[in-house]
Amino acid sequence: MTAQPAPRLTRLLEALLGAGTDLDLRAVLRRIVDGAAELTGAGGAALVVTDPREGGIAGIRTPDPDPGPEPAPQTAPLLRVPVHVRDEEIGELRLTGRPGSGPFTAEDEQVLRVLAAQAGISIGSARLYETARQRERWIEGAAAVTTALLTEEGTDDALTTVAERARMLADASAGVILHPTAEGGMEIVTASTPDDPDDMVGATIAPGSPVLEQLLGGEPVFLDDSATDPRMTTRVRHRFGPSMMLPLQASGRLIGTLALPRRRGGRPYTDVERLLATQFASQAALALVLADARRGRERLAVYEDRDRIARDLHDLVVQRLFATGMMLESTRRRPGAREVDDILRQAVDELRSTVRDVRTTILALQQPPAEPPTGLRGRVLRETAAAAARLGFAPSARFLGAVDTRVPGPVADRLITALRHALAEACARGNVSRVEIAVDAAAPLADGRAGVRLTVFDDGTDGDGAGGVAPEGGGTDESAADAGAGVGGGRPGGGTTVTWWSPL
Repeated sequence: MTAQPAPRLTRLLEALLGAGTDLDLRAVLRRIVDGAAELTGAGGAALVVTDPREGGIAGIRTPDPDPGPEPAPQTAPLLRVPVHVRDEEIGELRLTGRPGSGPFTAEDEQVLRVLAAQAGISIGSARLYETARQRERWIEGAAAVTTALLTEEGTDDALTTVAERARMLADASAGVILHPTAEGGMEIVTASTPDDPDDMVGATIAPGSPVLEQLLGGEPVFLDDSATDPRMTTRVRHRFGPSMMLPLQASGRLIGTLALPRRRGGRPYTDVERLLATQFASQAALALVLADARRGRERLAVYEDRDRIARDLHDLVVQRLFATGMMLESTRRRPGAREVDDILRQAVDELRSTVRDVRTTILALQQPPAEPPTGLRGRVLRETAAAAARLGFAPSARFLGAVDTRVPGPVADRLITALRHALAEACARGNVSRVEIAVDAAAPLADGRAGVRLTVFDDGTDGDGAGGVAPEGGGTDESAADAGAGVGGGRPGGGTTVTWWSPL
């Protein structure tokens, strides 16, 4: 009578020992379920998990368990014991099917409770281990994002980096960055998803949504189902289920929102995942601010360097050239210099032309890099720089009068159109080695009115000694005489000169 419990107890201890030494949670729970069936003589055993966070271990069972919540009247007796992780019930360990052996005994129930307790301990330990691994992954991800943002150049690339890394860390269906709109809503500006990201970019959350009130106030928003939540108004919401919307905020500055939606029916986010994602968003926002500050410092360094070069050109080169020109001019007036007068005059003209070119270069250096020029002078220089890539050399440009202040915007637009046309014609000729551009806002037109004149000369020909196609006339809409264009070979040795004018 006393010899029977010992083997059963031994087998129970062996089952517990085996469960405590295996690192694979699913294998541990399989041992527990198999042990429950063996130790009680049940025809079937199963671990049924009701907590959705443990979806990966649901359905572990021996052959022929009863999967239903209640046994059918004709089935064998059913024994259930809850499984707890700390004070939280996450499921139950159940036994079914002991035909011919009678009902389960109190001793069977006690064995099952011991095994259920071990299952709860194993699951709890696995949770702690997985939480530690999640923290490690999120910390590594945040460090990688910070490193990437501080080495990348473009803002769009930085946002894509944040969205992509967050999507992978959260096991989300998409990583999305939203920016506030002028109307008071939010718009998707960056999307990372295995599907078509362009289909998501541009989707908006309408102004007045309760979600926006929280996000603009710096509070995260967690949604159980984006498709059915009435607070969501984006046109792509029907694709997604559980979602996190996390403000990208650093030092009181709201940069945008990071959204991490999962597919409909996907696993809900745990409290740990929500906490880790929120911390990641704060770290990413700080990295974005630092990256933007770094790029600002680099731009400032470029501006300062360009200003220094411009000052050196003005203070050294221009002044020396001007002094040399004055010296040559005075030489022309000396007795006996008549025989070299033409040479001196030509030298003075070349120096003056060089001074104008250097001053034009100085003005170009004062234009902010990578930004569209605002004045007519800067726009002309931008067009000449673009033409230089096709011509193989830089056209010269000179400006007379206050072209930036005297020429109104509509006239400047038409002048730039004419300039583009003339430069395109020069590039098409193929035998051009010199292009000169002059914009004169000081000389009056033929009828005495104030005007602006564009002259483009190149030394190429169309094969017959002159040529070119005149661009369409610019100017006002008052009459045909108010604006015009002309073409012709106006220089010794040939070449093509295109002239465009307009009243101011």
